[in-house]
Amino acid sequence: MKWKADWGLRGRMALTMFLLFALYIVFIGVLSRYASLFGIVLVMGSFSLAQFFFSDKLTLWSMGAKEVSEDEYPELHRMLGRLSQQADLPKPKVAVVDSRVPNAFATGRSQNSAAVAVTTGLLKTLDKDELEGVLAHELAHVKNRDMMVMTVASFLSTIAFLVVRWGWWFGGGDEDSPQVWVAILASLVVWIVSFLLIRALSRYREFAADRGGATITGKPSALASALMTIDSGMSKVPKKDVREQSEMNAFFIIPLKGDFIGKVFSTHPSTEARVERLRQLEKEM
Repeated sequence: MKWKADWGLRGRMALTMFLLFALYIVFIGVLSRYASLFGIVLVMGSFSLAQFFFSDKLTLWSMGAKEVSEDEYPELHRMLGRLSQQADLPKPKVAVVDSRVPNAFATGRSQNSAAVAVTTGLLKTLDKDELEGVLAHELAHVKNRDMMVMTVASFLSTIAFLVVRWGWWFGGGDEDSPQVWVAILASLVVWIVSFLLIRALSRYREFAADRGGATITGKPSALASALMTIDSGMSKVPKKDVREQSEMNAFFIIPLKGDFIGKVFSTHPSTEARVERLRQLEKEM
């Protein structure tokens, strides 16, 4: 496999992290004027760092994903092991989510701590080539190291959101205090900007993972077929299952529909756009 570094993705990740950190330096500077609010930011920051270091375990736990052995899912392990070798990656942990939603995601702060999870619905929906395409897509996320950037960006955004949500309470419960409202307004601006930056990066990283997954397998058409199969299968999933998993949209290979209105708020490009790019890549290969 001839892996080409995606400098477009690397540049976007670097720019996103630079803008986020610059934004949060200003954010902390504003909140530091209010000792009680600054204190909660430090506490939340500590929890967020813990989230970063244990992100793989926390994500799997929150999704109800169970790490499985080779005895339980031998074919899945063999497939992921072979694809990992082709991608020149350590074999990630393998997990399965008992869910009718056909989907998959990768998590972990580094290539050595990565985990790839698939749902039982996905295993029942896709054929062998399609499943390989999906697993290769998730390995491309690991190879590109974009999971780490998304994890860092997400917990920075979470801090701002929590201050917006609970800032008045930590400001002494005085909702009429001008200082509290200044802090909450600053947090709101930071959260909105973070929200847009993260989603712009999330959309591009899916295109990058599609290209990477197609490079690993050499079969862009298999991934394109998998994306269309998963997308069409989403309409058959009960609404209750969709609501339970919707908060993981940014990490799934296909987003659960109905969470965001308009392309600017989407975590993924449209399936049609992704399939069209994969078909073009098939012609080039």
